[in-house]
Amino acid sequence: MSRDATVRIVLVLVITLLAIFTLNSVQGAAPTESHNEGIASVAYNVSPEQLTQPLANQTADERIEEGREVFRYDTFGDEAFWGEQLRLHEAIKGEDLGGVGPGVSPETALSVGLKVDAEKLPASLVSDIQAGKVNLSDPATTVALLQLDSVVGVKGFFDDDSNLTSIGITCALCHSTVDDSFAPGIGARLDGWPNRDLDVGTIISLAPNLEPVANRLDVSEDTVRTVVTAWGPGKFDAILLHDGIGFRPDNNTGAVLLPAAFGLAGVNLATYTGWGTVTYWNAFVANTEMQGQGTFYDERLNDPEKFPVDARLGTWNITHDPDLVTSKLGALHLYQLALDAPTPPTTIYDAEAAERGAELFNGSAQCSRCHVPPLYTEPGYNLHSPEDMGIDDFQASRSPTDMYRTAPLRGLWAHSQGGFFHDGRFATLEEVVDHYDENLNLNLTDREKEDLIEYLKSI
Repeated sequence: MSRDATVRIVLVLVITLLAIFTLNSVQGAAPTESHNEGIASVAYNVSPEQLTQPLANQTADERIEEGREVFRYDTFGDEAFWGEQLRLHEAIKGEDLGGVGPGVSPETALSVGLKVDAEKLPASLVSDIQAGKVNLSDPATTVALLQLDSVVGVKGFFDDDSNLTSIGITCALCHSTVDDSFAPGIGARLDGWPNRDLDVGTIISLAPNLEPVANRLDVSEDTVRTVVTAWGPGKFDAILLHDGIGFRPDNNTGAVLLPAAFGLAGVNLATYTGWGTVTYWNAFVANTEMQGQGTFYDERLNDPEKFPVDARLGTWNITHDPDLVTSKLGALHLYQLALDAPTPPTTIYDAEAAERGAELFNGSAQCSRCHVPPLYTEPGYNLHSPEDMGIDDFQASRSPTDMYRTAPLRGLWAHSQGGFFHDGRFATLEEVVDHYDENLNLNLTDREKEDLIEYLKSI
């Protein structure tokens, strides 16, 4: 026998013995957590105690709670922008409290769509409000509400003498409202519901110093005010600070409707034009819109033609030390995915008509080709060209995708205020159905259109 053959036989015997030994060891030990920890502790040189993990559902519950706190109350350090730079808190206080101008009373705050969390109000204040003992025309009352952390999405910062020294905003400002259970604009929070009453542009215009925004866009402060006040209630232009485009070619605002943040579990791309996933958009907004102090990177924005502002300023690559955003994105993402779409009240639709409409939706009306139940968007790459949608490409062309996302339809009834499609171009569901009837040559009857609308309201 040759030397090479002998070596091969020895190697086979060694491998066989090792396999038998390993199999016996595994069979002799039940596949328990401690067994797995033993393997891991040897492999990674850590003790079994260090590998002990809580049950997945306990961890998820804790992370969801953490994410809710982030969503509702975390400014990501953006008070450095809204307070220290724009000095918006001075406009809220008014001259009598050491600020500027007349101040912002609760009546004014509610009129521009700000909401108050009734659960944050102490019983004594609730009684006083009900008894008419609270002056809702006094900016001092607004400051007191901020100190109670009750203004949804707005966080005040105070010194030891209870003076309002700065202000920041949170995710909840645009993506929460209240149920009006106490009074219009005051009630229990409805997280994930878009605040279509909120006039973001008017609030921004109140800032005593818009120079940081003007300098970024290379325009005057008056121009900034003209652009943002054109948005109107329920709209915001998240792309303005990136491409500097304030208006459409038809001179209407470039802002879009605030989208819902609920019902996104299983949905791939977020936003009307599919910039990225939910957690991508969280990072984008926290760093570039809220002006939080974190880290953000997207080389697609380093495009002098499409995103001239970012290309000029290098704001496609943002870093801060300390980073107040990144560590919170995981919990925030989990909480948002846990926000299910609200169930439509049975009083808002005709059940029999909705049942007929469901058959149309999944059949001859062709809706489910893209709005695939139960996600009501495509499972996968849920984008379409403007031509597919039968609309212009203005907003799509402001996105890295140049396309429009198939909107998930669950909970549609809860954000119908302001219209439909990204910019509210269709005021009613009737107009939406008419649009697709014509665009897809469906030739629906009036009865079929009515049934389809009832189904859309029931989703």
